[in-house]
Amino acid sequence: MIDFRNGSWIFEPKKSFVSDSEVCITTEPETDFWQRSYYGFRKANAPALLLESNDNFTFSTAVEFCYQKQFDQCGVILYLDDENWFKASIEYETASYSRLGSVVTNHGYSDWATADLQLPEKIWYRLSRRGPDFLIESSTNGTHFHQMRIFHIHELGGTSKEMASANPPIPADKSVRFGLYAYSPLKSSFTAKFTNMNYGRCQWLPHSDPEFHKKDGSIFNNPSRGMVYKRS
Repeated sequence: MIDFRNGSWIFEPKKSFVSDSEVCITTEPETDFWQRSYYGFRKANAPALLLESNDNFTFSTAVEFCYQKQFDQCGVILYLDDENWFKASIEYETASYSRLGSVVTNHGYSDWATADLQLPEKIWYRLSRRGPDFLIESSTNGTHFHQMRIFHIHELGGTSKEMASANPPIPADKSVRFGLYAYSPLKSSFTAKFTNMNYGRCQWLPHSDPEFHKKDGSIFNNPSRGMVYKRS
């Protein structure tokens, strides 16, 4: 378990609830995170509850929601500053489909990777750190996780061959803030409920580890690239 009562807010919402096992964030209208790319605008006024870590880690949480309007979203976030951050969520589009997506922002420019899906009532996210590199995964049942992307945060430095093959990972040079967020870019409001929050040592194996290449499925949920984890 991880206790977000020790966390700190950026853009604290008017309405929230934080306990040792649950976080609820009620969004306010016209809140958003984005930097420059394609749309041209810069927006950083959404609430996020963050903890700081100097370590390589794996963090997971479940989130429930009842979106009200287009672009409503909630999920996990990694935040260095306004111009260097990451977030993952389901963004509501229409009654027919939504978008499971992630945004990586480096040096003030955001990208956006998405996959269309039917909107579930609940989703799990799992974020792992190996130095400046990260793996984000999602799950609809909390057991079988699927890779969304591997990404790099440039402000955290480079990735060497030694870092890529180290097990356990080489200690991180810089601290990061990570946690939970929710927002409504239009005139909307909803409440996101985060539960099943867990934090521990990094479970993301290097690609060179022999366990990564096993295909029997005995120690991981899915033998696809980037989803291999250490035994508990």
